[in-house]
Amino acid sequence: MRAEFVNPFLVSLLHVISTMAQLDLKAGAPRKKNDELARGDVSGLIGMVGPQTRGSFSITFDKGLALEIMRRMLGEAPETINEEVTDMVGEITNMVTGGAKRMLAEKGYDFNMASPVVVSGPSHTISHKTDSTKLLMPFESEYGRATIEICFE
Repeated sequence: MRAEFVNPFLVSLLHVISTMAQLDLKAGAPRKKNDELARGDVSGLIGMVGPQTRGSFSITFDKGLALEIMRRMLGEAPETINEEVTDMVGEITNMVTGGAKRMLAEKGYDFNMASPVVVSGPSHTISHKTDSTKLLMPFESEYGRATIEICFE
């Protein structure tokens, strides 16, 4: 997977979280993912299909980070991952993918986005719809981790 294709997702995530939640995330080291287990408590997954490629993108949040983003974005402070939190994760997934889509379009890549699917709960899984390498990129904050996964043919 080429950096020119991955970097727009990283840049978009950092921009969305800093703009919408006034929160900075610190990027960790990327690595290959060999299983389907999510690395957190609530995940948004979105598929993308275009003439040059197809794949999927997901973002998973630890409970503490998801709840803090909810508090900062909407002024609500739920104690658990509820329907409002999962809706917010779906919206963040949409915003991050939309931002990356704009950056990739400038480089000649075009794709359509599906509606995001949100899954939550301990030990939930994320099933990417391609057999390609899955790239896992962790981010840290004082409230917990966010992890993105990118998988494209």
